[in-house]
Amino acid sequence: MDDWLQAPALPAVLVTVARVEGSVPREAGARMLVGAARQWDTVGGGHLELRAVEIARAMLAGGAPRRLERFPLGPGLGQCCGGVAHLAFERVDGAHLAALAARRTVDTWRLVAFDGEPGLALCDEAGKPLAGTAPAFDRAAGTHVLRDADGRRWLADLVAAPRAHVMLFGAGHVGAAIVRALAELPCRVTWVDERDAMFPANLPHNVTVEATDVPEALAQHAAPGTFFLVMTHSHALDQRLAETILKRPTDDWFGLIGSDTKRKQFERRLLERGVDGARLDAMVCPVGVPGIEGKQPAVIAVAVAAQLLMAWERAFAPGPGHALPERS
Repeated sequence: MDDWLQAPALPAVLVTVARVEGSVPREAGARMLVGAARQWDTVGGGHLELRAVEIARAMLAGGAPRRLERFPLGPGLGQCCGGVAHLAFERVDGAHLAALAARRTVDTWRLVAFDGEPGLALCDEAGKPLAGTAPAFDRAAGTHVLRDADGRRWLADLVAAPRAHVMLFGAGHVGAAIVRALAELPCRVTWVDERDAMFPANLPHNVTVEATDVPEALAQHAAPGTFFLVMTHSHALDQRLAETILKRPTDDWFGLIGSDTKRKQFERRLLERGVDGARLDAMVCPVGVPGIEGKQPAVIAVAVAAQLLMAWERAFAPGPGHALPERS
């Protein structure tokens, strides 16, 4: 599904899951942008999404500019989830989407009034206003609905920057397949190779490239919490990168492409070079979800992407109050 922040500037309605009760298809903060002829992203599919698209297109045809709706999924829509989804609908313009897209690497809050006079504000990750006037809101609550001092309902909507940062070394067939697999996942990718000509002309919006003769320096100075993938054209370079990553003072996730034989060779060599045995035990090699044996680049990419998703869910699981961890 296409990224809603990459949609062209056109008349559209932004549908946001504002609040959830019980079992629902998507979490609070999930969004879908609906135009007259197509949509971007999803609020969960099924009858709920069908009704949301119908409401959004009625708004585009001349309905109210903003509305909040409550959907009991079982009795109201016949969906087996059985919970209740509260959806916020708002007509948005290209300038609003462009302002959010320009800040996609940092957290941004949208504050939208649904009663009384129209109100729209943007705030930074600390809640400081960037544009417009907003009521006080609870940043620890994530996306939620609140009432201001006058009783007006507001949507406080966190547009969170991706928490996961993947540093991928190697622009060969497998590396390129992994970049494609990660293109629509909630992450940022730094793609590293010595060979500038290996990078394609068109890159996904979440990817930046680094063509460098000293990739070890990038690994050494990466932010704590970076997720490393190493799959270069050279076993010697793979080993140098592995040593650099495993000697970092932080326990970062590290996946290395290769066989069990390669792992044993690297373990022996890296132990000789002073790498701690506990860090070697945490090295993921062969990389990819166990049980997927295919060697085609696209198959390996799916297995690696699934493994990364599991690692991200462990690393970024919401704690008490659902406050998000700091971004790397």
